[in-house]
Amino acid sequence: MPFLGQDWRSPGWSWRKTEHGWKRMVYFGHELEDNNREISLKELIFQNRGIYNNIHLLCFLVVFRDKWIYVQKGSTKERHGYCTLGEALNRLDFSSAIQDVRRFNYVAKLFQLIARSQLPSLSGAAQKNYFNILEKIVRKVLEDHYNPRLVKELLQDLNSTLHSLTLHVGRCVLVGNVNIWLCRLETIVKWQQELNDLEIPKQIYSGMSFSDLPLHMHNKILCNLSDAFDIINLGQATPTLQVLSENGTLWKKLCLFHFSDKLFCRNLVINKNDNVDWKLMYYSLLKHYPMKEQYGDTLHFCKHCSILFWKDFGHPCTASDPDSCLMPVSPQHFIDLFMF
Repeated sequence: MPFLGQDWRSPGWSWRKTEHGWKRMVYFGHELEDNNREISLKELIFQNRGIYNNIHLLCFLVVFRDKWIYVQKGSTKERHGYCTLGEALNRLDFSSAIQDVRRFNYVAKLFQLIARSQLPSLSGAAQKNYFNILEKIVRKVLEDHYNPRLVKELLQDLNSTLHSLTLHVGRCVLVGNVNIWLCRLETIVKWQQELNDLEIPKQIYSGMSFSDLPLHMHNKILCNLSDAFDIINLGQATPTLQVLSENGTLWKKLCLFHFSDKLFCRNLVINKNDNVDWKLMYYSLLKHYPMKEQYGDTLHFCKHCSILFWKDFGHPCTASDPDSCLMPVSPQHFIDLFMF
């Protein structure tokens, strides 16, 4: 009979005792522990032919994982233990989420926050999963040229963290051999070089291009951008866009979007002080306050069930009005859910 317990390397693994010691059982399911490794049924049967004596037992052990996780911070009569950040990282299918353009920025930002402060708290399996998904993020940027700036910032933060942990803080905080971490550090440097050498080819269209749009359409597009870097980069495309990107009204709207709840900015709006340099105002506020985060799709938390999940996949909610219990979870809030 397999031993079921919470191993320090990764909670929830199933083990069986053999003459050579305890051996982890591998199940065939929609996705495995790290949500990345694909394995065929034929290969699984061959690897575990000593475990499964017939196809009926194999069918019994087939596992299909739900893409949600119960967030538990303490023991109760019904449940024992607690949920860790590493377990959530393994269960919530971030590997598939990065293929969705609505979720890519969300996952990248979450991985950046983990890289800054939470990497040593992950189990060995979760750390392996983290770097596997990170590799997929980098490959997606190199292939699709999608948001390389965000991934560059992620790799830079991760590089700084690993450099500090391996050379300054000490090796005791890292799970695994230090040579593995040095190898990972070299891989990160290689990824950074690949992103720095990335050249986005010029698209050739036979029909109408962006420059053919009327002036008011250019202005409307600029007003819908919520990132100052995007506005500045777009302004470098043509002299016309350069003039539009310096428009004070545009930067005023950007200040109101990101910092409308800050007292200093609210007072300026109430006083209707049109002499303010709104671009300078934006960067001054940015030094003191974070930008408002905006994502196409986020994880959601059900306050009734204490379940974290992707809204598209849903979860088994017992509330009479499930929508009233849902709360969008920002990347920082996701980290805070697992702070004990």
